[in-house]
Amino acid sequence: MKGDVLPIPVPQTTDSLAGLSEQTARYVEAGLQGAPNTARAYASDLRHFTHWCQANRLEPVPAPVDTLAGYVTYLADAGKKVATIHRHLSAVSKAHVLRGLHCPTDNKQFQVLLDGIRRVHGVRQKQAPAFTLAQLKRLVRAIDIRTTAGLRDRTILLLGFTGAFRRSELAALNVRDLRFTEDCLIVSLARSKTNQLGEYEEKAIFYSPEAKVCPIRSLQAWLRQLGREAGPVFVSLRKGQRLTQARLSDKSINAVVQRYLGPSYSAHSLRASFVTVAKLAGADDSEIMNQTKHKTSSMIRRYTRLDDVRQHNAAQKLGL
Repeated sequence: MKGDVLPIPVPQTTDSLAGLSEQTARYVEAGLQGAPNTARAYASDLRHFTHWCQANRLEPVPAPVDTLAGYVTYLADAGKKVATIHRHLSAVSKAHVLRGLHCPTDNKQFQVLLDGIRRVHGVRQKQAPAFTLAQLKRLVRAIDIRTTAGLRDRTILLLGFTGAFRRSELAALNVRDLRFTEDCLIVSLARSKTNQLGEYEEKAIFYSPEAKVCPIRSLQAWLRQLGREAGPVFVSLRKGQRLTQARLSDKSINAVVQRYLGPSYSAHSLRASFVTVAKLAGADDSEIMNQTKHKTSSMIRRYTRLDDVRQHNAAQKLGL
């Protein structure tokens, strides 16, 4: 097999997709691909599968059950987490769907193999830890906002937490997405991980009584520093703290969070911490979902970090 990367062509082989016009096929492919970050992850995982197949002189697509069984066994023996194995399988399945081919991931014997991997290796995922509100306030108060980087970073932390933003959403924010009112800031989201069709979504950010930890006042100060009414909200800096027009990447957003919170945290901790702090403050799932834009309460439970058994525990309410 020639080449290192398995191409993913527009589907042409199934009865329902055969004979589509080039324009129609383009829309079908867009519908199958999903979010840009997801598409990139699939491409990387598919390359890994292709290279493994090449090394073992196997055909990656269409992949028989035996090939997939050998691949997931290899991943499990290499110490890959169950969630990572499922992600790789999703990429392989997507490659088959894009070609209109059946993928054997639903094979009953293959599912027994996956169950065995889950039992042996466990399914508990490593999650980005949450921080407390007191932690956030302490570190934000300590940031030197006399520097351009300090002002930008404080704004990222406060806005990311109070808006329960994903790092990709923070990176994608434009000045024109922001609308200030007397009592809050309204942020318009064109697209997000769970909103790929561009439906109109908004988040509300509220003032804090303390200026040093107020996300709106921090953002307003940062916008004055930017000095423009369009373009990206968060940008990279040149040496000497000089502003650029280059949009800050989501990886750089993650680096900002880790710079202040430590390497065990990530940008996802901003979102997880919002859910956890809101839960401890008595917010119900519908209120939290209104900000996070999660579709189900089960996702709220997954995001809540209540590692201390003493927190949010009904045993405190027994009345003994």
